[in-house]
Amino acid sequence: MCGIVGYLGDSNAKDIVLEGLHKLEYRGYDSAGISLYNLEAGVFDMFKDKGRVDHLASLLQDVHGSTVGIGHTRWATHGKVNRANAHPHLSSSKRFIVVHNGVIENYRMLKRDFLSHVRLESETDTEVIVHLIEMFAQTMEAPEAIHETLKLLEGSYALLVLDQQRPNRLIAAKNKSPLLIGRSDRGYIVASDLMALGKHSADYAPLEDYTMTVIERDKLAIYNRDYIEATLAFEPMDFDEDSAERGPYPHFMLKEIMEQPLVVRKILSHYFDEETLVINEAIVHDLRESDRIHILAAGTSMHAGLIGKHLFKILTGKPVEVHIASEFAYNPPALSDKPAFLMISQSGETADLRACMSHIREVNQPVVTLTNVRTSTLAREADHKMELLAGPEIAVASTKAYTAQLVVLTLLAYAVGKQRFNIKQELSTLAHAMETYLAKYERIDTLAKTVLTKPNAFYIGRGLDYAVALEAALKLKEISYIHAEGFAAGELKHGTIALIEENTPVFGIISDKRIALNTRSNLDEVKSRGARTVIIALESLSEEEDDIVLPDVHPLLVPVMTVLPTQLIAYYAALHRGCDIDKPRNLAKSVTVE
Repeated sequence: MCGIVGYLGDSNAKDIVLEGLHKLEYRGYDSAGISLYNLEAGVFDMFKDKGRVDHLASLLQDVHGSTVGIGHTRWATHGKVNRANAHPHLSSSKRFIVVHNGVIENYRMLKRDFLSHVRLESETDTEVIVHLIEMFAQTMEAPEAIHETLKLLEGSYALLVLDQQRPNRLIAAKNKSPLLIGRSDRGYIVASDLMALGKHSADYAPLEDYTMTVIERDKLAIYNRDYIEATLAFEPMDFDEDSAERGPYPHFMLKEIMEQPLVVRKILSHYFDEETLVINEAIVHDLRESDRIHILAAGTSMHAGLIGKHLFKILTGKPVEVHIASEFAYNPPALSDKPAFLMISQSGETADLRACMSHIREVNQPVVTLTNVRTSTLAREADHKMELLAGPEIAVASTKAYTAQLVVLTLLAYAVGKQRFNIKQELSTLAHAMETYLAKYERIDTLAKTVLTKPNAFYIGRGLDYAVALEAALKLKEISYIHAEGFAAGELKHGTIALIEENTPVFGIISDKRIALNTRSNLDEVKSRGARTVIIALESLSEEEDDIVLPDVHPLLVPVMTVLPTQLIAYYAALHRGCDIDKPRNLAKSVTVE
């Protein structure tokens, strides 16, 4: 969830590290810090504080010329949000400097057993690491000391370590939390996200779990968990720098909402050879041979999974279960003889899903990861992977990656099933319909401003509309901080209707002819009790007074269409409330801790 950037080379480390930290702001954080080698003094200086990277940069105005440095953005897990708990952390003698992503689960035991004599300056689990390194370094070389420390750590970590005695060396280590190394003729850059490598890398490689790398200007050495030298496979950097810029849009979230038709077309281009759907036959075989499919995900991806369940039911007839990953990891269900597993994760680094993987491996059944990052940990650990192809998604609240998940799930269910229709044509029609609707997106501005005047709001729907209602409510609460809930429309009268007051906003989604009148009846029930209702309906099901009317699309693709206005409602609600739309409080883009 935090961000890490380190650099060693011939260029200005301060500029490169700060630039990388800026690019990682979308991940969510509450404090930032940096350590840079001071050429004149011959030591590493450290600057850190709570607040944004811009504030950190203001502390560095008089710092020039360093070619080695590490930086960090912190999302608090252990200890309050303050300067003392911000990274980097120092060893007692100030010899070693560490930044860390992840959670050390046994840090209290390590403090008790090894560091009872050491005065700790912070409340973090990270500080334990740097003191252990210094303890071991009294009798061995620094790389060995770091390796010995890693052997004691239980939990997750992505580490960068500097040594005052060897200023031209940077050491990195990784387990569970993501860490990548980029290289060019100007040096090496290490970061927790591809975004931060950007233009400073000609090629890159993700570190595997339990590996450590020792980086010097003209040498890079990789060691496995047994401290035996290993190899690292680099691949060309193909990151689209322009896609990570806002362009003419005031916020990344609005840009990413508007990019969704393009995402659908990009998926079509990738997964079709002219009119033929091309999906890895091994994936199709494993899912067809399974007797039950389990979809595992969290947050927005879990809502996509609920729609995926419906798609597989209709197109394949297979039984499907959807699980919240954090629950499955420690309370797994009874499994059938031949299950298969679909893991859905935008980042491919979701810690709750990684916690599921060990249990799944025990049953030795196929795992397919759907992710937006093909080099991610979950993509590498799974038997199969499918790319979402949404491109970089910078706003914390997911929009275009969610749409990509729905489209890829549709293609996968279609490939596994036996029903046939012109799915390529239907998706092309969907992309055009999305563009048609989004061309009028500013109409939502007034609606959000006039309707969302209360601290609470509800989305209701039935069937697929209920699944979309869950995602719509999550978007609204994520970025506007309005307390919003999604409900099955028929459930309102079973308790929740007690919360309806004068002008309470209730949004109803209507896209299924079979149950359209039922949902309208439920909306009448809350309207008669004072609610301000807003109806989102497909054109073929619309009535004259409906607030938002959407173009008709194929019934299986309706959720991609109906979610669009709910994303815009959340965006404009947050805009009018003065919220930080792209970086909502307390949230992180890539949830890499449990």
